[in-house]
Amino acid sequence: MERERSEDSQLTEAEIEQLLKHGEIKGGALAPWGSNYTYFVQVSLGSLKHRAVYKPRIGEAPLIDFPDGTLYLREYASYITSRWLGWNLIPQTVIRTGPKGIGTLQIYVEPETEPHIYSLRAEDIPQLQRLVLFDIIVNNADRKPAHVFRGKNHNVWAIDHGLTFHPRPKLRTVIWEFCGEPIPEDILTELESKASDKSKVEELNEQLKELLTPLEIEAFWHRVESILKSRTYPILDPRRNIPYGFM
Repeated sequence: MERERSEDSQLTEAEIEQLLKHGEIKGGALAPWGSNYTYFVQVSLGSLKHRAVYKPRIGEAPLIDFPDGTLYLREYASYITSRWLGWNLIPQTVIRTGPKGIGTLQIYVEPETEPHIYSLRAEDIPQLQRLVLFDIIVNNADRKPAHVFRGKNHNVWAIDHGLTFHPRPKLRTVIWEFCGEPIPEDILTELESKASDKSKVEELNEQLKELLTPLEIEAFWHRVESILKSRTYPILDPRRNIPYGFM
């Protein structure tokens, strides 16, 4: 859903889009954590300025189960899928060439308090329920506590989506609160309205085919179909659904 002003920023979404796509990237402090290179940068375009997070393809660590050099594509695929659903879960993101080559550039969102899921409140549950469903359908293999936080304008944000859209089941998450519970009908309706609209499905497929393989796209729609049929959050298994490095 398009907003006049972006959450947690004084810039409009259109201004952020222009800034991310065409702004000059300066700085480049390397985050001291994570297995992939992540740079905190400043982006400027005329009078527009904002911090951003730059993840170049060249900084992606090789993985056994994900093809090399594809994490930035999956990061962007997750963003456009969230936007397609109308769920404002992921900060604005683009693919572009930066100082270290092609990668994703994502607007930086300032956390309200501690930047992790444990800082969320009872009123954040509806957004968290959408996020859990989102992680299921994009097959997120790396939902850690620090990947979810509350912004200063009270929106719940999710970051780090490079390990998504694998064709085989890969869901690994720390969010287990809703296991076995019915998915709220309003959230299912939002998903169903898009998935049952042929033109909307074609719209998303046109974007995803530039980022994912045909098998990965087919598996995505199979997960959507399965969740709309079950209408329930799945029961997770502690032997296979905990993120690597979390325990």
